[in-house]
Amino acid sequence: MVASILPPPPLLRHLQGLLSVIEKLKGSTEQEVRIVLLGLDNAGKTTLLKSLASEDVSTITPTQGFNIKSVASNGMKLNVWDIGGQRKIRPFWKKYLENTDLLIYVIDSADKKRFEETGLELSELIDEENLKGVPVLIFANKQDLATSSPASEVAEGLNLHTYRDREWQIQACSAVSGEGVQDGMNWICNNIVNKKK
Repeated sequence: MVASILPPPPLLRHLQGLLSVIEKLKGSTEQEVRIVLLGLDNAGKTTLLKSLASEDVSTITPTQGFNIKSVASNGMKLNVWDIGGQRKIRPFWKKYLENTDLLIYVIDSADKKRFEETGLELSELIDEENLKGVPVLIFANKQDLATSSPASEVAEGLNLHTYRDREWQIQACSAVSGEGVQDGMNWICNNIVNKKK
């Protein structure tokens, strides 16, 4: 009997690409990158984290507190903190920000009714002392849905052009298809990981 190995889902392949790029950028000693993954509830944060850790993503439930995954790979340790996005949890976000190297903020770009809410949350995060100067990658997620707003429209609505004290990038993506995820991960490696070396 011949066993066939199915290719990983597109999102998993893209996230594995992040690890391979990071492996290429590694130094002679183990380098740690602390990433905080935030966004409103139902934006796709936990799916991203589980894929990065090569875990099953077929059943995702709302994060009631936080998840942390440490992925060690050829001298690089990527510590990703996924903190729930429900309104009752958001006041606790700031307790997880100390020593953050990168903020990934995930937005459901198809949920226009929540753009103002997510913009206010992101603005408050940017003003946090523990995130002063910390680069931000914003994933405009769910681009596979017909009702999604393009990343440029999301960026304008969030007033990203006013963020002059840090590097930032908005990346259109679809967690379902994996489209755009690798581009965001490449930005992390090119702009963040290189600066830590």
